[in-house]
Amino acid sequence: MSTKKIYVYCTILAIFLFGYFFSASDTAPDEFSQHTKIALRAVGHHLLLADNDSTTVVLPIIELSKYNYLLSFEHEFSFLPNDLVRIVKERFNKAKLPDYYRVSVIQKSDDEVAYSYEISADEEKTIIPCSGRRFLKNQYAIEVLFLDKRTSYVYTQGFLYLLLLLLVLFLFELIKRKKTTPAKLQKPHENYMQIGSLKFYPEENKLVKEEQEIRLSKKECELLSIFISKPNEIIKRDELIKRVWEDNGVIVGRSLDTFISKLRKKLKIDGSIKLTNIHGVGYKLEV
Repeated sequence: MSTKKIYVYCTILAIFLFGYFFSASDTAPDEFSQHTKIALRAVGHHLLLADNDSTTVVLPIIELSKYNYLLSFEHEFSFLPNDLVRIVKERFNKAKLPDYYRVSVIQKSDDEVAYSYEISADEEKTIIPCSGRRFLKNQYAIEVLFLDKRTSYVYTQGFLYLLLLLLVLFLFELIKRKKTTPAKLQKPHENYMQIGSLKFYPEENKLVKEEQEIRLSKKECELLSIFISKPNEIIKRDELIKRVWEDNGVIVGRSLDTFISKLRKKLKIDGSIKLTNIHGVGYKLEV
């Protein structure tokens, strides 16, 4: 994919993400509030059932402040702390509400806290007292304060913000790489032929083995190209002379043997390559 297309796609994605953030920023808190109120009504319902009460009405949930809610009841009831802790945990988990919160049971007669507990990310701060003692019938209200404000909505937004950040960094890296990378590194030259452990660059007149570079003459390159095209095959002297010299209007005698000798010495850098003389016939590149 071209860099231009990447820029276009990334820009479109960024526009959609920004649109989502601005539209979700107003709706997510309200959705969380409604979601929490439904879960708290379920808490109240199951708490009354645990007290064998199927008639007392759960009053409307009051949002005292952001992440702070009050659950009230029409009549008196009694409860076991164990039931309260279990029911709150079950309802909150089912509603995917935050994992950490403080629950306070308030006596409506004097606004005193009759019972409270806290579920914290720090285990040492998690406090659940008096779990087995039943609290007698009274007019109670239950206040819930979420300590960990991260909800499923916030997690989703956080993920999208992270995605946007990665996108910006990706674009920045592309631009930076385009500005700082030399042209020859942006488009590596790969026009070479592999011979054993050697790389033969006919257009650059050289052999390369790891960090070592061996320069070749034009005639050596032409001869080596012919040998590479027919590895492990005998190539007749006449064919070599015709293709390298006669086709260029030059006829030679011992020049072929001289260049073969020079080429053989340069190929010795790789012991697996041999340029063999087939007496009276020609030569063979053994790989």
